[in-house]
Formats: sequence, C-alpha cells, structure tokens
Amino acid sequence: MALVINNENGRLQHRRGTMGRDLAGIAVMAVFAAIGYFAFPDNLALLTRMITIALLVLSLDLVTGYCGVATLGHAALFGSGAYAAGILSAHYGINDPLLMMLAGITGGAVAGLFCGAIILRAHGLPQLVLSIALINLFHEFANKASSWTGGSDGLSGIAPDPVFGLFEFDLYGHTAFFFGMALLLIVFVLLRFLVRSPFGMLCRAVKQDPLRVRAMGASPKAALIRMYGISGAVAGVGGALNAISTQVVGLDSLSFTQSAEALVMLVLGGTGSLFGALSGTVIFMLFEDYVSAANPFHWLTMVGALLIAVVLFAPKGLYGTAAAFIGRRTEQRS
Repeated sequence: MALVINNENGRLQHRRGTMGRDLAGIAVMAVFAAIGYFAFPDNLALLTRMITIALLVLSLDLVTGYCGVATLGHAALFGSGAYAAGILSAHYGINDPLLMMLAGITGGAVAGLFCGAIILRAHGLPQLVLSIALINLFHEFANKASSWTGGSDGLSGIAPDPVFGLFEFDLYGHTAFFFGMALLLIVFVLLRFLVRSPFGMLCRAVKQDPLRVRAMGASPKAALIRMYGISGAVAGVGGALNAISTQVVGLDSLSFTQSAEALVMLVLGGTGSLFGALSGTVIFMLFEDYVSAANPFHWLTMVGALLIAVVLFAPKGLYGTAAAFIGRRTEQRS
C-alpha cells in the first residue's frame, strides 16, 4: 500500500515538475516576443517570418526528431498550406483569416498524408531521395499550374480581412506579429500534449525499435503516416500565416532550400525537442540577419563556421547540449 502511494506521489510530482517547466517555457517565449516587439519595432516582418519558419521547423521535428524519418522535402507541406490559403483568398474571395488558416491546415495535412505514404515506403538514403524528388515535383507542379498559383510571378491578390473584424493587417506588421505569436503559442501547447500522449510515445518507440512495436501488435507505418498528417497540419499553419502576413505566395515556399534550411535550424537547436526547434530557428535567423547585414560578401562563411562548430562541439544542438548539461548538474547536486 505504501509503495503504491509513493509511486502515485512520484507521478504527481513528475507531472507538476513537467507542467512547471512547460509554463516557464511558455513564459520565456512570451518574454522573448515582447522583447522582440520593442527591440525591433521597425522590423516586425522579420519576427513574423521567424514565427512562420518556427512552425515549419516544429513540424519537421515531429517526423525527424520524434519519429526518425529522414526528409529534405518538408517545405512541400509548408508551401501547400501557403497556396491553399492564398488560393482561397485570391480566387474565391474568402478573406477571413481564420478560414484561410483552416484552408492552410487542410492543405498541409493532405500534402503530409500524401508525402508520408510515399516516403515511408523506403528507409534510409532512398527515403531521403524520395523526399527530394517530392519537393521538386511540388515545386514544378506549382510552377506549371500558373493559372492557379501565379507560377514564377507568385500568387498575388491575397487580401485578408481584419482578425475578428477588429484588427486590420497594417503595413507595419503589428497585427500579423500578434496573430502569428498567438498561433505559435497555441500550436506549441498542443504539440506538448501530443508528444507526451500515448500516440507520441508510440512514435518515439517506432524510432527506437520498430520491430518490437510491430511485435506488440501496433503498426509502425500507420503511426508514422498519422504523424506525417499532423506534421503537415502544423506546417500548413506556418504556410497560411506566411500567405496572410506577406499577402503573396512565391515558389520559394516550395523550394529545396527552404527544406534544407529548416533541417539545419532543427539540428542547430536539437532534434527531438520542441524547445530545441524553436531555439534553433531563432538563433539561425537572427544570426543570418545580423551577419548578412554586417558583411554582405562573406556572411555565408560565418554561417557555415557556426554550423560546423555546433556539429563538432554540441552534437545534440545548442538547446539539447545545454539541457543535458543542466540535467547533469542537477543530478550531481541531488
């Protein structure tokens, strides 16, 4: 009886500790958002762009960090969400931001299920090649379907209505920033519940030992396809936000470069951690913006040097390495 009570108390303390860390993390995100708003009042477009890419990197972390799926074509999901929201506005005149966001989520989820069904038919290097092929196919399809997507000229004519009929999207980007930050916080909280749910634990088990998962009666492929659909929905949120905030969708949203940079940001922060995905995005984009302005001719060299240093000296990523170091110090003190 005493053992049961002790176990129950241990679980309660663990849940409280986890909830406390989550609340602290959300508070830190809100503080950084406030600092960014007041520190860069004339460059809110960069902060909003950072939020859109953070959503893409979070979606990539779901399939790569938590499921172990190698992909370099995740921008296909992001771009599908962007074009779905943009087409709804430009061609059908439906300009409500929430409906555009719903279209983006649907477009991203459908693209995620489609890509997942194809990519998961292979493993390892062939899986990576399939993802590259898919992003190129999505890019070429969007380029050829110019009557719907605008082709190489981009999809224009996107005119989102004020949020809730009150907050108009202004040229300074205030509404876009707050709208994007609210979406990021909501998505982040939902994903924290997801990765700790039985389904999230199943996906982690598939990454560790798919044969054992299959022996237990579960289907690794079915779980991964479901996670791919969820990942597509998250990427679709980022794509739709990008379409709403910039009011144009270009082929760069479906580019291989976009996918590769998202993977670099994830590795920089640390895979298998939502906070790592966020920190990697912020660090990379701020560093890229700063060094490109300070040295327009050699900024890529400095970005490359940063990535090499992180891979060599912090293989778990900046956030992952810092979290592991703090964990070891805490254990030593206790």
